[in-house]
Amino acid sequence: MAGSKRAVLITGPTASGKSALAIKLARRHSALVVNCDSMQVYDVLSVLTARPQPADLMEAEHRLYGFVSPATRFSVAAWLTAVKSLLAEAGDRPLIFVGGSGLYFEALENGIAQLPPVPDQITEQIATEIKGLDGAGRAALLVRRDPTMAARLKVADPQRTVRALAVLAATGRSLAAWTDEGQGGVLGGHDIERIGLDPGREVVRARIASRFGAIMEGEGAEEVATLLALKLDPGLPAMKAIGVREIADWQAGTISRATAMERAITATRQYAKRQRTWFRARMSHWDWRS
Repeated sequence: MAGSKRAVLITGPTASGKSALAIKLARRHSALVVNCDSMQVYDVLSVLTARPQPADLMEAEHRLYGFVSPATRFSVAAWLTAVKSLLAEAGDRPLIFVGGSGLYFEALENGIAQLPPVPDQITEQIATEIKGLDGAGRAALLVRRDPTMAARLKVADPQRTVRALAVLAATGRSLAAWTDEGQGGVLGGHDIERIGLDPGREVVRARIASRFGAIMEGEGAEEVATLLALKLDPGLPAMKAIGVREIADWQAGTISRATAMERAITATRQYAKRQRTWFRARMSHWDWRS
């Protein structure tokens, strides 16, 4: 990482060892570690989202972790704005961007569409409209109203469906049209190294099980209780963090602790599988390591 304007990008499925590598490189090169995970931006859920813990923060300086209220619908655009401010502050200091959110890395390098503001009222109306729909129902609604976006979304999850339909309702244009007008990335002038970590499916599966066991033994349950006490809209992104619903159901007495763990571990493994699918499709040019 010798020289100025250096940026190392590190990604991989959850529990692949990204954070450990980032800290190792940060110590070696006095670099700044920058979060590229859409859930680790939220405060309250520190242990549950595997944010760097106090011992990690003593090893290297970390930024853009836990700086957003869970009551906020934080977006890729908002994150990129925060990165721009950070870049101006960092100057020539080496930067290590680390996380598992492929969209964040894509925005970092290629930019995103400059969407017009969407009134909260419209977003809330759409969220209410799709609340009772399952995946097939959301997909069908998208096909009827915005077939272009329906074709682009591999999974019509609630957050992406709300975003697509809210942009359409507010602007009269498909989100796809706005996205196609995306501007350039923010790392111009940086020498970029791209590292992908994937130690293998079975290794990741075992680490996920071990990690969630530690979460249940640690402060994970307390974090969920704190989050629920805020009485937030269940449709907010932070409320959909893996483990929130499972631990909440256990705390409510509707499922056992063992069932909560099993469901959360399964959901995390499914998430890791989706990450790998994204990486294969959009980030195959990275330097992938086991």
